Amino acid sequence: MSERLERVAAHMPVGARLADIGSDHGYLPVALMNRGVIDAAVAGEVAMTPFLAAERTVDENQLGARISVRLASGLAAIEPADGITVVSLCGMGGETIRDILERDKNRLSGEERLILQPNGGEQPLRQWLMENGYRILHEELLREHRFYYEIIVAERTGPVSYSAEELYFGPLQLRERSPVFLAKWQRLLQLKRQTLANFAQARQQVADERVQSLAQQIRWITELLA
Repeated sequence: MSERLERVAAHMPVGARLADIGSDHGYLPVALMNRGVIDAAVAGEVAMTPFLAAERTVDENQLGARISVRLASGLAAIEPADGITVVSLCGMGGETIRDILERDKNRLSGEERLILQPNGGEQPLRQWLMENGYRILHEELLREHRFYYEIIVAERTGPVSYSAEELYFGPLQLRERSPVFLAKWQRLLQLKRQTLANFAQARQQVADERVQSLAQQIRWITELLA
């Protein structure tokens, strides 16, 4: 598996019953099953090509009795009888993960651990977690192949409150301020300043709300790095 999926795997409780939504080739559930970490898994895929790839990976590892590969959209892959204890959604935009969770949240018991690896869009995803009573238990950031990836682990604990800055940066990452975290935001500060300069030079009108939002983000990042 990639380093990104290895870091996701590190947060899997022993004996978990996993629903890996958007499983692609099924590498995560197969690796975890082969290592004896999980007891059962559902690998859900909405598109036919990755669904067939996941079926192939499961069959090649002779795990068909313990990993169910299902062609379904989002959490529709989960049935109550599965007894799922962990849901993972990896390698898609944060808004997409949020929309999947929101659309089918009636399929969640609220007892599951969520292990999420968004490719961007972390802020709206954290907003959804907060609004639905999920506390962020762990966050980490890694760089792989020139890209930064965030991993968010959350469980439903009841009401939780994060500030606007905590939702933007990640509450635990804001506290820890790891070298890779600071490097990410140094890079983003340059990009956002350039975007703001481009807005100023652009002949077409840019909505004031968008300019103000970008200026606010630049202020937050500048204060973070000061």
